[in-house]
Amino acid sequence: MAQKMLIYSFVARGTMVLAEYSDFMGNFIEIALQCLQRLPATNDKFTFNMDGHNFDYLVDDGYNYCIVSVESAGRQIPIAFLERIKQDFTNRYGSGKASTAVALSLNREFGPKLKEHMQYCMDHPEEISRLAKVQAQVSS
Repeated sequence: MAQKMLIYSFVARGTMVLAEYSDFMGNFIEIALQCLQRLPATNDKFTFNMDGHNFDYLVDDGYNYCIVSVESAGRQIPIAFLERIKQDFTNRYGSGKASTAVALSLNREFGPKLKEHMQYCMDHPEEISRLAKVQAQVSS
């Protein structure tokens, strides 16, 4: 896919970013962090829209997963990305390492994983869309 739809992501414990990834520079990083400060602690999904970008968040048990995407990316691929990184992060760090990690201390390990998941979601949008539809059906 020629256009980069997914441009920045991070995983945070509360408001402390543990790992992040982006190929780009821009004020979207500061905006994403400002939005993070406003998230309620309830487990849910949230979207903020600003300057042609969507800021999607998945809040789950004290951890916040974020993806910033271009508005034209829609909602399915970013939300599927958040579910993928939540699962991967939980599998890797659910046994406790993330609960004591300091800011950006997981960046070296998990930053490349964020990049891989972003690339996979952009390279396989049809598969991601199909999976999102199935998950939606299972949820309902």
